[in-house]
Amino acid sequence: MSGEEGVVAAEPAASIPGEPMDIMTALQLVLRKSLAYGGLARGLHEGAKVIEKHAAQLCVLAEDCDQPDYVKLVKALCAEHNVSLLTVPSAKTLGEWAGLCKIDSEGKARKVTGCSCVVVKDFGEEHEAYNVVLQHVKSN
Repeated sequence: MSGEEGVVAAEPAASIPGEPMDIMTALQLVLRKSLAYGGLARGLHEGAKVIEKHAAQLCVLAEDCDQPDYVKLVKALCAEHNVSLLTVPSAKTLGEWAGLCKIDSEGKARKVTGCSCVVVKDFGEEHEAYNVVLQHVKSN
């Protein structure tokens, strides 16, 4: 037998059963599931097209975006087309969650590209994280 090991994909930290999942963990799981189903639009150009087509279900914006016009445009499009808007602290984190990185043999993200805007057009299948995100959006 060869001494090769299989590549293990990075899995988000599993929540303890019985405890409520926090919104950032839930959002990470929702974005990864949407990516697997081909339901993510990453970046301003793709995101704006999806929002304009009324196909967007959720928009996620990075708080550390340094372009005020970018932020203003995304917020205006979301308000005009009644798309829910969530914010995350870092563009690098959002880029990693949206799949804009390489995964090394230890399962760590490498070469992460920042992404200031991600639009979800297909959530994939329903799961606990999906319900947590929907409850958070409805409460805000």
